[in-house]
Amino acid sequence: MMLKFKYLILLICIVGCFAACKKDEAFETYDPAPQFTADTTAIRAFIKANNIQNVVKDQSGLFYQIIEPGNGSISYSTNTRITADYEGKLLNGTIFDSSKGTPITFLLGNVIAGWQIGIQKIQKGGKIRLIMPSLYGYGNVAQGASIPANSILDFNITLTEVQ
Repeated sequence: MMLKFKYLILLICIVGCFAACKKDEAFETYDPAPQFTADTTAIRAFIKANNIQNVVKDQSGLFYQIIEPGNGSISYSTNTRITADYEGKLLNGTIFDSSKGTPITFLLGNVIAGWQIGIQKIQKGGKIRLIMPSLYGYGNVAQGASIPANSILDFNITLTEVQ
């Protein structure tokens, strides 16, 4: 009787281990293409509704508006150190992040993809607005309560230093 009980407990433990290893099917089957199309449509509507002028769509799908190009001839790499004053908002106007007037330094390779693409379009002293599909931000992964999954991000960035 005791031997059967031990085998039963062992069987329950093994089943429990396999159940814990179950993969997240929602994550594995995520296809960013339909979301990218929906984001692009929403960004175009946002730009039109807010009468934002001189916005360009990069070949990657990132929308940007160069406010000031800045000066210099830096060739960017993932190791380029950038210092930026910035504000990040959702399309509904909610501010989710800001340097609050105190520029912050980053390695270009350590920031979200939208920044990696967009920052290269300006030089030191430049100002740019980036409106990025969720793919170039945080994709289908929420960032706490402030950035829901599949959020389009709207950044105003002043590049104060480039090294």
